[in-house]
Amino acid sequence: MFIHLGGEKIIRSSELIAIFDISIESSSKISKQFVEYAEEDKKMETIGEEEAKSIVVTRDRIYYSPISSTTLKKRANHFITM
Repeated sequence: MFIHLGGEKIIRSSELIAIFDISIESSSKISKQFVEYAEEDKKMETIGEEEAKSIVVTRDRIYYSPISSTTLKKRANHFITM
């Protein structure tokens, strides 16, 4: 199964590790460092031109998604319950 993250980006649901609200980046020192390291390793991707609302962590990459974490979690849960 696949999860649409916004724009033209779709990932396999099996690759998904976590979905966070974008606010976690400023509220947690550890999460901010995690994102910075991913950016340094060129493993971070911003989807589309819109403001990011969520951070999606997969096995290989981190995505800044313009779709809210609530919507993305609903999409992911839809595939888990199937």
